[in-house]
Amino acid sequence: MLLFRLRYRKELSTLFIISTASLILYSIQNSSSNHNDTSAQKSNQEIKILSLHSLIQNGSPFLGNVSAPITIIDFSDFQCYLCNRHVKNTEPLLNQTYVQTGKVALVFKHLPNRGLESMGAALAAQCANDQGKFWQFHKLLYSNQKLIDSGWISNGNLKKFASQTAGLDTQQFDSCLDSENYKSFVQKDIDLALSFGFMETPSFIIEYSNGSNLEFLAGALPFESFKAVIDKKMSGR
Repeated sequence: MLLFRLRYRKELSTLFIISTASLILYSIQNSSSNHNDTSAQKSNQEIKILSLHSLIQNGSPFLGNVSAPITIIDFSDFQCYLCNRHVKNTEPLLNQTYVQTGKVALVFKHLPNRGLESMGAALAAQCANDQGKFWQFHKLLYSNQKLIDSGWISNGNLKKFASQTAGLDTQQFDSCLDSENYKSFVQKDIDLALSFGFMETPSFIIEYSNGSNLEFLAGALPFESFKAVIDKKMSGR
């Protein structure tokens, strides 16, 4: 009788171990499946957000053809000296070689993290974009860049830069800037940058214009670094 009880308890223990192992395995498989589903959903959301169509529709400044197969997304700060170096040395070659030929669209995103005055410049640039003058204002700011937080992009100076931008309605611009109309817009740009782990400026995403196949570059890199990525994408590799 004692032997029977021992065997019975042993069988129950074995069944409990098997059942527990099965439950753990199921939980792992289910968790993995849910993780894959979540990753797929996140990937699909990122593709939708980063498509050229969505970026333009949501108000991001851009250069180039809306049908360009490749998009470069530039996360920059107007007080960033490396961004200035990129604008002066590399961006003109990208524009000439790829943007003006319809192969690449260039999209600007704000990452104003170099200093306390950077946010004001980002807001001002979006106000200029309201009137189709973003790139003129963008060039003017980088051409006049001074030491970080030295007052060169105070509200008063931003309004002076606006008055030097041909065709810009300064009254409309001043109202937009004073009201901080684009504060939530710029914050969304910052949140997007942080979601990719971008902390430095300039940082770049190079992608197919449907928002897929992302590749990342960072810093004031030479034209050849961009060319290698763009040409690889253009050839379908």
